[in-house]
Amino acid sequence: MLSSDRITEKSSARPQWPTKAIVTAGMPYGNKGLHFGHVGGVFLPADVFARFLRDRIGEENVLFVSGTDCYGSPIAEDYRKRADVDPAIGAIEDFVESNHRRQFEALKEYGISLDIYEGSGIGASGKVHREVTDQVMQRLYDNGYLHKLSSLQFYDDEAHTFLNGRQVVGHCPVQGCKSEKGYADECDLGHQYMPKDLLNPVSTVSGKRPVMREVSNWYFDLPAFRELLQSYVDSRADDGVTRPVVLKTIEEFLAPPITYVKNEYLDAYEELKAQLQQHTFRPAEKGKASFELEFEDLESREQALSVLTEAGVRFRTGKTLVPFRLTGNIAWGVPAPVLEEARGLTIWCWPESLWAPISFTRARIEHGAGARGVESLNPQRLDCAGEAWEQYWCDPQARVYQFIGQDNIYFYGVAQTALWSALPAASANRATGATDLATIDDAACVLPLDPAPGELQQTQLIANYHLQFLGKKASSSGSVKPPMATDLLDYYTAEQLRAHFIALGLGQRNVSFQPKPLNADAPQTQGDPVLKEGSLLTNVLNRLARSCFYAAENDCGGRMPLAEIEETIVNDTASVLEEYEDLMHRQEFHRIMQLADVSIRRANKYWNDGSLATKEDPAARRSVIANAFYLLKAACLMMHPIAPAGTRMVYEYLALPVQEREFYSWEHAYDGFEGVLDDEDKDCGFHQVKELPPRTDFFKRHPSQF
Repeated sequence: MLSSDRITEKSSARPQWPTKAIVTAGMPYGNKGLHFGHVGGVFLPADVFARFLRDRIGEENVLFVSGTDCYGSPIAEDYRKRADVDPAIGAIEDFVESNHRRQFEALKEYGISLDIYEGSGIGASGKVHREVTDQVMQRLYDNGYLHKLSSLQFYDDEAHTFLNGRQVVGHCPVQGCKSEKGYADECDLGHQYMPKDLLNPVSTVSGKRPVMREVSNWYFDLPAFRELLQSYVDSRADDGVTRPVVLKTIEEFLAPPITYVKNEYLDAYEELKAQLQQHTFRPAEKGKASFELEFEDLESREQALSVLTEAGVRFRTGKTLVPFRLTGNIAWGVPAPVLEEARGLTIWCWPESLWAPISFTRARIEHGAGARGVESLNPQRLDCAGEAWEQYWCDPQARVYQFIGQDNIYFYGVAQTALWSALPAASANRATGATDLATIDDAACVLPLDPAPGELQQTQLIANYHLQFLGKKASSSGSVKPPMATDLLDYYTAEQLRAHFIALGLGQRNVSFQPKPLNADAPQTQGDPVLKEGSLLTNVLNRLARSCFYAAENDCGGRMPLAEIEETIVNDTASVLEEYEDLMHRQEFHRIMQLADVSIRRANKYWNDGSLATKEDPAARRSVIANAFYLLKAACLMMHPIAPAGTRMVYEYLALPVQEREFYSWEHAYDGFEGVLDDEDKDCGFHQVKELPPRTDFFKRHPSQF
């Protein structure tokens, strides 16, 4: 059965793929290189999916974009600390550029195939990003969703300076959060709050408690989109692809404004409640230390918090939608456009990082790749001439897949969803939720500014849980330091790590990375858990590939026999590939590795059994070799996104008259080799393959493992 027949036969049950696709990976800050979590938790899953999409819908229809997050207070603060002790570090631009180069080289070593990896302030992308930022801000302002609000910002009296987000550290005020690394208006677990609510703030500049001074900034009216966000959650609850953690996290922020007050202040509350705006009182549940005050809106809660604070009543706030700050006064940032004579502001790094992938897409298309264009890690696709970025971000038949960490769901799931809905020119009633989300996809795109109404497509968020290290959460600023991504290559090959990280199941739960060479407590008699999936490559698949080529050399004069494949093998392989495709559609990568493990071991067993049974029967042996090559082709198709170097080597030794991308295209997924060989080979029943030297490995072990 040919691939076209198989696809037609089961078209109703098969996943529906977009005509074009953007894949993005979360942007690492430009204050350091990449640690193992950046690569294993985000970039590798994104790369595997991008590579699969290229095989499935065509290299020319997929763009994989990301870059260094060049701006923000973490970078400015790290630079300040380092410049204090090392004046030779240069300007902050040099500091960021140096870290960007380290990131780029690390991604290259892991085979991450980005079509662009520049940065929000680097190269052609930096220029485009400033243009896009101006357009986004102007559109939000024109549509009435920007409000200039005065708020209190931390100020260090001793250092005589306003403090940026990471120059203040305290305890997160959000109820239930145990983070002791709360910064100016967000904690390290992603919770948002107003700066004045931060508990026990300390300036990292002077070590003193800062004071609050009033400043004005632009805020996005996020609370106005509560109903739309609820519709968004409802519409994706049963789509079969959105991970539950995404929907659960978004819904947490759709709760009404609630304040939690310690039980010891119950009498004080009774005296003050007449001064509070309308609210609902809920006594503490059994075993709980706080009672609840629920308010109708955010303004009512803020009024109550002022009353409680003045009276010395301790409280914590619940998650809810609050105005989303877009600007600040930190010097190291994308300049904000001048609106209503508000000058000297820069864009807060989190909002501009949401539309940075649009900037990267535009830069990649408008400036191309190579020495005179943008930096690319994908040498296969050099030209995007004639395309428009709107074909990827705005066409209802296209799709944007965003791979992020669990901590970033608030920004991409809550803030970005609302922002995208606020951008169309004809968006006056979007915030009310009156417009069905299904109709939003039908409009044309408006960025760059265009008089036609339209909308960016809402993205598919693929959020991963935490990738821990030796059973603990690792952090560059914590006691458990994460190993840098490149350091792991002293012990493992990139493909061993790719296979291991992709199998961990980070879409389901937190998972610990347990590399034996870095674990002093690991029993010496125990194997290295990191090598479990790698052995599928270096042992099982490698053995199958070598067996096929050596059999072709020894039994068929260096030729691959072309024979009709056994029907049971064709049907079993087709079922495996259909399941594989469905798992890819749902980004269940750990199950893909389980499926591949069973399938490849079964193929290897088929060869072992068939080889022994046909030693004295040349015709039957040629049939077994043909079947084994067919199974090898299917195995390599499944592993092509995961182990690109090894599968490329298999392709090279096959010496086919087609390019690698055509051989691994899903157009030929269910075929044997008939779709990629010329008529001369088909007529003679053999295809000459490249001679494989003795003991050649397609999938290699690290030198330290011998």
